[in-house]
Amino acid sequence: QVQLVESGGGLVQAGGSLRLSCAASVSIINFVTMGWYRQAPGKQRELVATIGSRTSTNYADSVKGRFTISRDNAKNTLYLEMNSLKYEDTGVYYCAAKRWGDPVFGSWGQGTQVTVSS
Repeated sequence: QVQLVESGGGLVQAGGSLRLSCAASVSIINFVTMGWYRQAPGKQRELVATIGSRTSTNYADSVKGRFTISRDNAKNTLYLEMNSLKYEDTGVYYCAAKRWGDPVFGSWGQGTQVTVSS
């Protein structure tokens, strides 16, 4: 069973930065796509960013230019660099992974809380 463990969340002032990490229990070359989702209180979970096996990236419009997703296959780790944080970036951030041939993200982490104070 795949385990994804997020870390790096915390409390930060608006305009600040955080770097999230997601460590996988298996080689992440098994995953065609990895991504970060977030869920704010009272809202649905939303896609933040994804990265493909060939490092192609995709971002939600709300984070373009501020967030950077990357993956280190040697360390089996996914990252999310978050800069110029805004109050509305507050939420629980989840790491997700999709295996080759799977139609959806089948593996999820437990989440890490990001709180941005205004």
